[in-house]
Amino acid sequence: MKILKTSIDNFDERIIGEAINVLANGGIVLYPTDTIYGLGANIFDNKAVKKVFEIKQRSPLKPLSILVSDVNAIDLVAKVSVQQKNLINQYLPGPYTFILKKRNIVPRFVTSGSTFVGVRVPDNEIACRLAGIFPITTTSANLSDEEVLSNPNDILDQLDCEVDLVIDVGNLESSHASKIIDLSNSNPKIIRK
Repeated sequence: MKILKTSIDNFDERIIGEAINVLANGGIVLYPTDTIYGLGANIFDNKAVKKVFEIKQRSPLKPLSILVSDVNAIDLVAKVSVQQKNLINQYLPGPYTFILKKRNIVPRFVTSGSTFVGVRVPDNEIACRLAGIFPITTTSANLSDEEVLSNPNDILDQLDCEVDLVIDVGNLESSHASKIIDLSNSNPKIIRK
């Protein structure tokens, strides 16, 4: 496991390149977002995604959300109407995950067989840059149903396993995951506040 310390606002470009290389080669990255630390894997690498489920001790029946580099990239992974796009543009980038009809490009393994996918564009340049070449998983870096922690050292202690790379920006101010808004029906519905 490699731990790379940097600043959330003034980060080292080499760290981004190294993290993308780890992701491209099937590795798992612990990274900061605008809310909490996340566990990232290349969504197109089933073995890497499986590792994320194992690290979290998460049921494979519970889908993972995905992170894309910017709002325009949402169209690559989800079917978005003009009305949905207008709503999304009001909130992203930001601390929101939107449930949308997924495109076939998104592996079934990531969404646990669902035809919908949670998509996120955080207001955090490090996280968005990690998804610059391919979308990555975005799920809280904690054991399932356990406390969400805001410091990488505490997170690693809780997970009690090694991820391949940690981007350590210190304590994050938030300890709350993103709000989830379901746009799969005509009326938006808040799933998680």
